[in-house]
Amino acid sequence: MEKMLNVVIFGAPGSGKGTQSENLIEKYGLAHISTGEVLRAEIKAGSELGKVADSFISKGQLLPDELIIDILADTLDKIEKTKGVIFDGFPRTIPQAEALKKMLAERNMEISIVIGLEVAEEELIDRLLKRGQASGRSDDNIDTIKSRLEVYNSQTNPLKEFYIKEKLYAAIKGEGTIDGIFADIKKAIALLD
Repeated sequence: MEKMLNVVIFGAPGSGKGTQSENLIEKYGLAHISTGEVLRAEIKAGSELGKVADSFISKGQLLPDELIIDILADTLDKIEKTKGVIFDGFPRTIPQAEALKKMLAERNMEISIVIGLEVAEEELIDRLLKRGQASGRSDDNIDTIKSRLEVYNSQTNPLKEFYIKEKLYAAIKGEGTIDGIFADIKKAIALLD
């Protein structure tokens, strides 16, 4: 069986994660698993998992990790033959990363690479402010942006360390042209074989 390419993509708000996810999906034929999208779809479908998820979300609570993992496992099991998957927006914490590793191992799968798009804070703030002006997104103002970046950094930095220890983390400079950044990502993936 051909080895699957399972990617976790990391990046602060404004790091270009969405754009590079699309590039990866197109180039490598990956299935895209975005926890946000999956949750919305389950809730809309009124599935059992969706109902449980909705009971947390409607109270403004975060979903327990086990529930998210169940939903991801369910999604993974429904995907037809694929060359691999890209996890977007998950994991966000070390317990989630450990649960994901275990859930994948149960399916004889593993994470192939963790792509970390690293962008300087000033650049991120600049991009998000520009995006806010362009789209009129009210959450792209300086205070909101700074607090979103703080939350991201405090949550995700320990995770970066976790994946560095697992020898899976590939730091990619997320500044420059979209094609240039993607070329660096392709180089990191080419080194996997």
